[in-house]
Amino acid sequence: MRIAIFGSGGVGGYFGARLAAAGHDVHFIARGAHLAAMRSRGLRVESTLGNVHVPQPQAHTDSAEIGAVDFVLFAVKLADVASAAERLPPLLAERTRVLCFQNGVEAPEIVARVIGAKHVLPGVAYIATAIAEPGVVRHTGTMQRLQVGAAAEAFIEACKAAGITIEKVDDVERARWEKFVFLEALSGVTTLARAPVGVCRADPELRATLAAAMSEAWRVGRSRGVHLPDDFIAERLKFVDRLHADMRTSMQHDLEVGKPLEAPWLCGAVVRMCAETGLAAPVNRTIYAALKPYLHGSARATH
Repeated sequence: MRIAIFGSGGVGGYFGARLAAAGHDVHFIARGAHLAAMRSRGLRVESTLGNVHVPQPQAHTDSAEIGAVDFVLFAVKLADVASAAERLPPLLAERTRVLCFQNGVEAPEIVARVIGAKHVLPGVAYIATAIAEPGVVRHTGTMQRLQVGAAAEAFIEACKAAGITIEKVDDVERARWEKFVFLEALSGVTTLARAPVGVCRADPELRATLAAAMSEAWRVGRSRGVHLPDDFIAERLKFVDRLHADMRTSMQHDLEVGKPLEAPWLCGAVVRMCAETGLAAPVNRTIYAALKPYLHGSARATH
């Protein structure tokens, strides 16, 4: 199978490396020092589930160098979705499907406006990864799960053969919102506290803040017709209790290294959507306000 990884950072680099190691024709689109390291030393994944080294990855700066593929694993940061979508057309043929694995709920619609809805398949990724150094992706914990719809059947089989946990879901919209409600709250609280998951779930005040942030996002999702279950918050808190104590969210990692934050599309999106529907979001509003000085990246994030 011919696959393009558009955004070869933590998420794209991890899944792309496993698919390449399984023998698929995988092309990585990357930039900067990470791209240079991939070309000179290969792409390495460090994971408790097994390390992977792709010694000579097909690494590119320009999608036009690749041509049409079967699937695009679209894993750029939320801030880059619109501009990256403009670079997708050289990868497209009639058969091509673009799997959007961003953390928010708005990316597939943005991409569809550029390339047409028939090419776009929303997906969900549950994994904690980051670029440890150029050319190296580090996977924290053991979670590595993808959720996609039935239209991605061939991709599902490729992932299973590569040892990737992947699930076919009937209601992808609900799956996207389930992750969004959980992730926007967890990323907001861990980033605000500058602390890993284990600290945030053990501290009573932080745990209550996490539950309250999820509740605000849950309410706005329900107001938009998404079938989120009544016991969702309680079940998500149980899930948090099973996560690796040292797990850090990607937004927390971005804050720590001074990179731009995805907050406008996570806790900020909850604030925006609640305002549009007349709902209050005091917890997410406070988290977003506290993170605003770091939205564009800042060396102050490490102090």
